[in-house]
Amino acid sequence: MANFHVYAAGTGSGVEHPSIRRIGVADVFDALRLGFEDFWEKPSHYVFLGLIYPIVGVFLITWTSGGNALQFIYPLLTGFALLGPVAAIGLYEISRRREQNMDTSWWHALDVRHSPAMPAIVVLGIMLMALFVVWLMTAHELYTRLYGDAVPASFAGFVNDVLTTQRGWTLMILGNLIGLLFALTALSTTVIAFPLLLDRDVGVYAAVETSARAMMLNPVPMLLWGLIVAVCLLVGALPLLVGLAVVLPVLGHSTWHLYRKLVEPAPLVVVAPAPAKAPAKARTAAKAPATAKSRTPRKRA
Repeated sequence: MANFHVYAAGTGSGVEHPSIRRIGVADVFDALRLGFEDFWEKPSHYVFLGLIYPIVGVFLITWTSGGNALQFIYPLLTGFALLGPVAAIGLYEISRRREQNMDTSWWHALDVRHSPAMPAIVVLGIMLMALFVVWLMTAHELYTRLYGDAVPASFAGFVNDVLTTQRGWTLMILGNLIGLLFALTALSTTVIAFPLLLDRDVGVYAAVETSARAMMLNPVPMLLWGLIVAVCLLVGALPLLVGLAVVLPVLGHSTWHLYRKLVEPAPLVVVAPAPAKAPAKARTAAKAPATAKSRTPRKRA
């Protein structure tokens, strides 16, 4: 069983600080291209995995519509994207196996449960879940301050109110600005954290710190990547969320290749072979002259 570790690496060697490369805009689009190639190898398998997101999205819409919580539809759908890196963990494993010329059948996406970094992955997933909950609470507080305890009578009426009234525009503008802050927080702390943990068991602290350093060293490419993710999710959500079945696998595979471009590979540790031991008889023979006393016969007078 993997040892539970959060701060330090699973090797027990302390906190690891992987080296970060500088990348350009072209590298971001190349990662996207490589992600699409991974997807296109077995698209039906990955569409099957990607269907989880739209199914959950439809469930959330149905639940909010029937529970007099229409004001939560937009925060739920946008905030659920914060959990995307967790949902894509199996896709990172598929891309990792593909680059090593291993079998990439869809069931290998479940192999991540055997990863030595699984405890750290779970902790990081809980952190994102907490961020998601805080976002929902913040969105609810903003709505309450503007609309009070009133519940939208219908989805069409609520959309019309948001687009045609001052309080609606305030809700839309402030809500999106606050949501942008949450998205930037998630991007800065987890953009490559999950692929790094899957590839190298460095611990949660090092994974988050490495993501933050990658963001600071490459602000323009990283912000472009965040924009690409947001646009793709929006486009995929338009046809009743069905497009997410394709968008999510492509983005998941692309994130793995972005990680490869950003982080230097782990240094190879060369272990010198131990000197060969001489056979027991040879060691005894070698010690014999040094320990045995030399005896010479005495001459008689």
